[in-house]
Amino acid sequence: MTGEEALLRIESVGINGDGLAHHRGKAVHLPFTAPGDLVRVRFDHAAAPTGRARVTAIDEPGPRASPRCPHFGACGGCALQHLPDPVYAETKVAWLAAALAHRGLGGVALSPLILLPPGTRRRARFSVRRPRDAKAPAEVGFKARGSHRVVDMRRCAVLDPALVALVPPLRALARLVFAPGEEGSATATRVAAGVDLLLDLAAEPRLAQLEDLAAFARDQDLARLSWRTAGSAPTPAAERRRIQIEFGGIAVDLPPDIFLQASAEADAALTRAVGAALAGADRIADLYAGVGTFALPLAKAARVHAVEIDAASVAAFGAAVRRAGIDGRLTLERRDLDARPLAPAELARFDAVLFDPPYGGARAQSTALARSAVATIVAVSCNPATFARDARILVDGGYRLLSVQPVDSFLWSANLELVARFERG
Repeated sequence: MTGEEALLRIESVGINGDGLAHHRGKAVHLPFTAPGDLVRVRFDHAAAPTGRARVTAIDEPGPRASPRCPHFGACGGCALQHLPDPVYAETKVAWLAAALAHRGLGGVALSPLILLPPGTRRRARFSVRRPRDAKAPAEVGFKARGSHRVVDMRRCAVLDPALVALVPPLRALARLVFAPGEEGSATATRVAAGVDLLLDLAAEPRLAQLEDLAAFARDQDLARLSWRTAGSAPTPAAERRRIQIEFGGIAVDLPPDIFLQASAEADAALTRAVGAALAGADRIADLYAGVGTFALPLAKAARVHAVEIDAASVAAFGAAVRRAGIDGRLTLERRDLDARPLAPAELARFDAVLFDPPYGGARAQSTALARSAVATIVAVSCNPATFARDARILVDGGYRLLSVQPVDSFLWSANLELVARFERG
């Protein structure tokens, strides 16, 4: 049953990328609309209490840009390609400002958004689905917005071209390693040696399928191809070249499916911002350190203690430190910082702390930091909401939030990276 119609003016873009308007005092969320649009909408009776409606027409468009990708609007990977660059940058900074204001931290200095170029994202997790019709082609791409449907990718303006070029061969491979009706994923990472591919399969491959995987790696000139099933560790099917990445001039061997920043350009921008915020620090704790993205460059000028929970990351990071002969100034500890954060007494030996937690933030570690005497704290975050929560904890503990640098690591998406600096007192 359809409900009422209304004519609404889009006021802003919300954190999920939807345009926001108001109707009868209630916020209404309208995907793919832009600030200034005058839109005609229809409410569904079931959806109206949630403030959602369907756009039936745009009577007066606001400032808009032509989307770069033919899949925009269907693919769930991008939400903001319809915004002109100035509006896009203002929108992302406004999300950060709103998250801080929600926690009573409005008025903090926000630097202009660092914009990164398209076609540079070096990592993608493609959904792979083989239809139940055995004769139908397999689908490889990203999930549709708010759906489990796979948008079969033909182009992508965000990804490194080497990853986009792998999509058609993956369709053919899917017919060999997935049965009709099965689905999984393919995680492709572009590094200097080529593409590192990890397949999440529905079932363990048979001997003939393992041979198909090895042939695929050869034919596509992959650096490495690994596979796994639910609950299992990655198993290499072909390792043709060494998978390494450099941080601060030190090479780290990458295990399959390890965390990396979205692009080399994002790595560089974040590393510059972190280095500037920690300039002059002599003893630094790098918490949630991964494989050394920040710790290895920082160790050129300071003594660094890096803490990370993931066993594969710690092993790869430690091996790189030993090979480089810098274990005298860079130490490494495996530890779950959410369950057992560094306590104020442990933090006393550092004059600066850097933390870069997962999407859920670092509530426990922030609480411990708020009780510490560390002079400088630098936070890296990919979630403005949990960053603002953690920042509130630090400010309530006596720290001042001096600056925040937003970095557009996830182009045209509803994600935002940032680097923030706090000082005691």
